[in-house]
Amino acid sequence: PGGKMSKSVPRMLFLSVLVAFAACNAPPVPLDDIFIEKTSVPERCVRAVQVGDYVRYHYIGMFPDGSKFDSSYDRGSTYNVFVGKKQLIEGMDRALVGMCVNQRSLVKIPPHLAYGKQGYGDLIPPDSILHFDVLLLDVWNPEDGVQTKTYHTPSACTRKVEVSDFVRYHYNGTLLDGTLFDSSHTRMRTYDTYVGIGWLIAGMDQGLLGMCVGERRFVTMPPSLGYGENGDGSDIPGQASLVFDVVLLDLHNPRDGISVTNQVVPDACTRKTVSGDFVRYHYNGSLLDGTFFDSSYSRNRTYDTYVGLGYVIAGMDQGLIGVCVGEKRTITIPPHLAYGEEGTGSKIPGSAVLVFDVHIIDFHNPSDTTEITVTEEAEECEKKTKRGDFIKYHYNATLMDGTPIDSTYSYGKTYNIVLGANQVVPGMETGLLDMCVGEKRHLIIPPHLAYGERGVTGEVPGSAVLVFDVELINVEEGLPEGYMFIWNQDVSPDLFSEMDKDDNKLVEPSEFTDYIMRQVSEGKGRLAPGFDPHRIIDNMFFNQDRNGDGKITEAEFKLKADESAAHDEL
Repeated sequence: PGGKMSKSVPRMLFLSVLVAFAACNAPPVPLDDIFIEKTSVPERCVRAVQVGDYVRYHYIGMFPDGSKFDSSYDRGSTYNVFVGKKQLIEGMDRALVGMCVNQRSLVKIPPHLAYGKQGYGDLIPPDSILHFDVLLLDVWNPEDGVQTKTYHTPSACTRKVEVSDFVRYHYNGTLLDGTLFDSSHTRMRTYDTYVGIGWLIAGMDQGLLGMCVGERRFVTMPPSLGYGENGDGSDIPGQASLVFDVVLLDLHNPRDGISVTNQVVPDACTRKTVSGDFVRYHYNGSLLDGTFFDSSYSRNRTYDTYVGLGYVIAGMDQGLIGVCVGEKRTITIPPHLAYGEEGTGSKIPGSAVLVFDVHIIDFHNPSDTTEITVTEEAEECEKKTKRGDFIKYHYNATLMDGTPIDSTYSYGKTYNIVLGANQVVPGMETGLLDMCVGEKRHLIIPPHLAYGERGVTGEVPGSAVLVFDVELINVEEGLPEGYMFIWNQDVSPDLFSEMDKDDNKLVEPSEFTDYIMRQVSEGKGRLAPGFDPHRIIDNMFFNQDRNGDGKITEAEFKLKADESAAHDEL
């Protein structure tokens, strides 16, 4: 963990090309001291060897005539040794000092700084000048600790990695010479772990501390803080320094709760959400590093839910309590209060901290009734509206966030209804009762008393709270509840004969209609205002026509009159 996490990227072995250093028949040139020719110099010197450092290098050992006597490449392993501690021939001990990682040099060593007059068994004759083609791959010192170098710092950093935090990060892991041995990027998945409690190699445990989300840094560690003497398989050799190019994407602690930052709080807030309220809100959802994963705006529809009752993730359930209509806030939610270790597939990774920028559009409670505020009293008030009255009023209608819905003022005419006749939503019925002509009211109507969960397509969103500013213009008094026609004076005892104009002992529909309309025009009777008079009269005729033959007989008329009075009868 934190080191070699995959064997999918093989380590590239350096392939040496043997160069002829001297003509085959040329006699060796005497040397008094070592001679170093830099055949390849890196653009940047990551680190130069000092006495006491431990190095890993490849070499090809040759005689001046170009014949090879030894090679680390042939053994498939670098040569690893301390420098300046007499673990090498003196000439090599001196030649390595000052070399940079990835530097390649041709080192010529005279006999007295190599194997001298004794030589080395059958391999190296006495008084041999030795040539070494050296490539330095790694250098570290027993005193080394973890080295970090930040090369990108985020503009804002509200929190840094501490011991016991859980982090998600991407990395490229290389040896000191740049050889890639592993990468989370190739797996397209972050490395997720606790920091500082031994879940990582020691160097990474230390190197991640103090990082900010969005920060990029190099973490370089000696083998004692990496994979030590044995390395890790074929990808990480023993005694190898490791370099991790890390970008921190996420950070939280298991003890974390949600974090709320208010962005916009309205000046007026008469009510805040409580558990059990139903809330409509917009949101943008992102990961802690800013990666976008969802938005209600893109669907052009609010997210609508109960809060405090477990309908949404626990962190959002908490974060939506105590907000005002119109408020904007940022809610940061740790994974144990969001989607946990599993995440939600491709959009939200496991153990991800979530950031929601929310805008509260409206909210209500299922127990809410219509909220009525009188904004302007009438100058005079002889009578107040009641059920059955025919009223004319103006209104402006909006959503709670001020989005306009409709206005009678734009039409230049009033809206006319009969109160109690279910011609408007229930909340409006309530809001218009006991009102005086000239009075103005501010009505807030919850959706269960308006257009409910479905709303009105293209006009009113589902579950929307409605706001009406109404002004009562005129009232025509209605009939007593349940009546569609009443007499203003005593009923004629010869009612049937008065209707039967042709004296054929039958009252036909036209005779019935003409008679009722005449009583209304003469002020002797009154029809319920706000309804089609002909429909009312047709209904009255139907009730008198007992056998349904389209005519009323005197017997039918009397029989109906003897029954308990129905409200639209004569």
